[in-house]
Amino acid sequence: MPTRRRLLATTLATSAAAALMLLGSACQSAGSTAAPTTATPGATLTPYRSEAELGAALERWRTEAAKLQAERRRDGPPLALSLQSQSQMAAPAAPAAAAKSADAATAGAAAESITNVQTAGVDEGGIVKRAGDHLVILRRGRLFTVKVGGDALQPVAMVDAFAPGSDPRGAWYDELLIAGSTVVVVGYSYNRGGTEISLFELDGAGALAYRATYHLRSFDYYSSRNYASRLIGRKLVFYSPTLLQPGGPSPLQLMPGFRRWQHERPQAAQTPPPPPKGVESSGKATLTQDLPPDFERILPATRIYRTDDDFDPAQPLALHTVTSCDLAQQPLRCESSAVLGPAGRVFYVSQGSVYVWTAPPRRRFPMPPAQRPVEPAPERPLSAVFRIPLDGTAPTGLKTAGVPIDQMSFLEDGQGRLNVLLRASGSGEGMWGSETTPGALALLRVPLAAFGDGRGAAQREHYRVLPAAAGGALQNRFVGDWLLWGGSGGASAWALRYADAGAPTALTPGHGVERIEAMGDNAVLVGQAGADLHFTSIRLGRGTATPVARHVQPGARQGETRTHGFFYRPTGIEEGLLGLPLLQSGSGQRGVFAGAQGSASVLYLRQRELGWQPLGALSARPGDARDDGCRASCVDWYGNARPIFLGDRVFALMGYELVEGQLAGRGANERIDERRRASFAPGAREAQGRYSPFN
Repeated sequence: MPTRRRLLATTLATSAAAALMLLGSACQSAGSTAAPTTATPGATLTPYRSEAELGAALERWRTEAAKLQAERRRDGPPLALSLQSQSQMAAPAAPAAAAKSADAATAGAAAESITNVQTAGVDEGGIVKRAGDHLVILRRGRLFTVKVGGDALQPVAMVDAFAPGSDPRGAWYDELLIAGSTVVVVGYSYNRGGTEISLFELDGAGALAYRATYHLRSFDYYSSRNYASRLIGRKLVFYSPTLLQPGGPSPLQLMPGFRRWQHERPQAAQTPPPPPKGVESSGKATLTQDLPPDFERILPATRIYRTDDDFDPAQPLALHTVTSCDLAQQPLRCESSAVLGPAGRVFYVSQGSVYVWTAPPRRRFPMPPAQRPVEPAPERPLSAVFRIPLDGTAPTGLKTAGVPIDQMSFLEDGQGRLNVLLRASGSGEGMWGSETTPGALALLRVPLAAFGDGRGAAQREHYRVLPAAAGGALQNRFVGDWLLWGGSGGASAWALRYADAGAPTALTPGHGVERIEAMGDNAVLVGQAGADLHFTSIRLGRGTATPVARHVQPGARQGETRTHGFFYRPTGIEEGLLGLPLLQSGSGQRGVFAGAQGSASVLYLRQRELGWQPLGALSARPGDARDDGCRASCVDWYGNARPIFLGDRVFALMGYELVEGQLAGRGANERIDERRRASFAPGAREAQGRYSPFN
């Protein structure tokens, strides 16, 4: 299994009672801190004034870390962190440990998104996008186009998702975005400098032409739930972390830089120079080394911000970097801002800002309980949230307590407030961090005006303790005026009108909650009970949240867990269609890990007044897996199946197949039938009896 996708180390469970005490202590600390309760009007975070000031701050941190490490070597084994190990978060240029003009036509299609996004107007990187008369699909290191305009269903083009002549080994091409005729592929390369941005030109006939590739030095951005990239108009925005280890390379070797890819370089030139001699023994390093000459540094010290909290010498730090690129410019130009803080992170993008929540990773103790050190109760908030405006103005910040589950835990509402669902503990959303968030729950609801220079803290009145959902990984989502949450391992869920003082409503769906999605102004809870998959509709009224109806799909489980695996299309007042990929419970099918094959089927349900009408499923063609000649990104970490609605047409993307269905019958007899299908797999035409030397 590739290094970047290795499962996180198992962490010891934290009891609910201990977590509640921890969160309560943190909230009390937030309320009693000496910092101002509100921000000074117009105050922003202060950047470092110079490279020398940044270097001095990091040097103090590294020196203190070396002293602490020496003390731990004398007193016993060091504490381990439930963050990715240093090998998992290896420097981006380390050897590959991971085996990992249509503007007019596309403008009219922009309003009809086929992506299940969190925030209207903020498109998220995905595996399939619509561009006028065509679908563009990213799979296993290649881009494909399929014509769907008019009444067509015809594969058109296939190109590599990476630069011609480049070596794609050790790279993962994860996310696709389209702005006008520009197709953007965002990936991560362990061999070529970190985050990789490749641009292609899409013409009116569906042909793709490679334009350019750019690299941003960073560490891996992967999250099992979140997406690194966003698109707002023609502005490409993405988040990337840079991990700084106390005993690791000089921080200036790792500073984000930007370059245009020209050609492959010798491996020796790709690998950053080693730290100065004696770094490991002394814990010190000078800050005189800089990026390799082909990178242009785009994050100066004067755009790196922090609060007034001291850096913890027992913890790694991270540059939480937000990069913005204008796709209208050729060549592409990008600029970055960053906050320097603990390595645990969760980020969320609104229409005007990127929010980055930072927190120390949880500690785990590899020694017997009797020998574990007792950690003192925190004397100040455990975390901080930063607001980074997309207009280039200076960020603001606020000290906080707790950790969000994932990006769905955030909502910047229309009342000038930030709402965030928190758990007492967590490591952030890096890798599989969102799947293990123990402890009590609380809602933070804080005015945006409280954000300032980072010295202030959220107060007791900004927090509200909430009931925890039983068992397993937690799902949460803001839908209209409501916040909903539930656990995958239990049968409990809750709903709260987040702006009101009323008590939360227990929903008791009778099954685990593995997905929460909006259906217009209402919601649906999806989850397992035994071998069956359940769908429970939830009516969200002005003052009540009520389960209405349940559909049970026997012997099934979700084929996709990411938000983009689901799509809902309203077809009238309290009426609509939803689709979700499925696998058979207990079968040998492995969904996104099934090699060249795709998920088994996509289920479609009709919702009328929150009652369910099952329509059936569109299924992948059974058969043995065929070698597709995959050269890069050969595991579908972001999924391989999607329901797609284009006007009145219904499609299912499953691996290399695009199946079109048609609705037949009416009322209780309504169903979905297969109309036709097309394979866009490499060599598909040859397999169908037509030879081409170009396949």
